[in-house]
Amino acid sequence: MYRQAPRLLIRALDGGCGGRLIGRAFSTDVPAAPVEDSAFVEAWKKVAPNLEPPKTPLSFMKPRPPTPSSIPSKLTVNFVLPYQSEISNKEVDMVIVPATTGQMGVLPGHVATIAELKPGLLSVHDGNEATKYFVSSGFAFIHANSIADIVAVEAVPVDRIDPSLVQKGLADFTQKLSSATTDLEKAEAQIGVDVHSALNAALSG
Repeated sequence: MYRQAPRLLIRALDGGCGGRLIGRAFSTDVPAAPVEDSAFVEAWKKVAPNLEPPKTPLSFMKPRPPTPSSIPSKLTVNFVLPYQSEISNKEVDMVIVPATTGQMGVLPGHVATIAELKPGLLSVHDGNEATKYFVSSGFAFIHANSIADIVAVEAVPVDRIDPSLVQKGLADFTQKLSSATTDLEKAEAQIGVDVHSALNAALSG
């Protein structure tokens, strides 16, 4: 995978371009302020000159904060669920997310990244304090301007998890997995084992 990175990031154009190397723009190269699609507006005016061009979702978005010239001392974190906001614009030292590739620590100045989350421990560190959550799944969007947007399907503070219920659930799903006869039963039991194992690990970590 790593050997293919240069090929994915930089595309060689043959023929009329004389083999020039043209790099694809990164998200950090995108202007902070929304740019109007002049070609679309011009085409719209030809078709409907008396009507204003329709607004796109980009028109209603706030401009992206510019990337600072120096690495800030704090990381700004937003952590949201479908039904509430857990953390909003909080400046912290570090956040550790349970990415599908493993636990990923995010500090100020982290490279822009999108990480898929798996069931596991999410911890937010500010000084000597660490707030820990168990998340079921979701995504973490790490921006080049030291802002981290974390979206989870479900999340609960670790101190609200009952260890005895976790152990019982793990034992129940382990039993179901050993006695499963169909692929569906095996898949459902395996998901239960994986989630309860991650819960158990979060409690011990």
